[in-house]
Amino acid sequence: MFKLAQFREHILLPTLSALQMYSKDAEELLVFTCATESNGGSLLVQVKGPALGVFQMEPATYIDIWQNYIKNRSSLLHIIAMNFNVSTIPEATRMIYDLEFATLMARIHYRRFAEALPKANDVDGMWEYYKKYFNTPLGKSTKDKSIADYRRFLKS
Repeated sequence: MFKLAQFREHILLPTLSALQMYSKDAEELLVFTCATESNGGSLLVQVKGPALGVFQMEPATYIDIWQNYIKNRSSLLHIIAMNFNVSTIPEATRMIYDLEFATLMARIHYRRFAEALPKANDVDGMWEYYKKYFNTPLGKSTKDKSIADYRRFLKS
């Protein structure tokens, strides 16, 4: 598990700022997602599954984001190219070893949805948003375990 203060300072804040998508709400939703998906950064590859990186994004989702969102937004593509050393669509495996890249992909994933992000202090709202848009109703995450994982990550 990461030390959360370092993850915020050295990964989340600079990545979201460079992406021009920083907000306290976005930061906290990504903390919640990382806590739930990878036990605060403990997993880099899903056990018995295809998901990759600390946000455990599946390669199919990754490809969909590139093909149906990023490629259609030239200003976003330019920001990614200039700030994250991307000239072509990287292999999804980059999310395993590049925390900034995994973070930008998780943030862009959430950006695709019109519904406003939950407030940073709304744990139930973060759970509902995460479950609806990241884990999906068919995903295995449960509210009690996700919130417990998040609260444990806050203490790291």
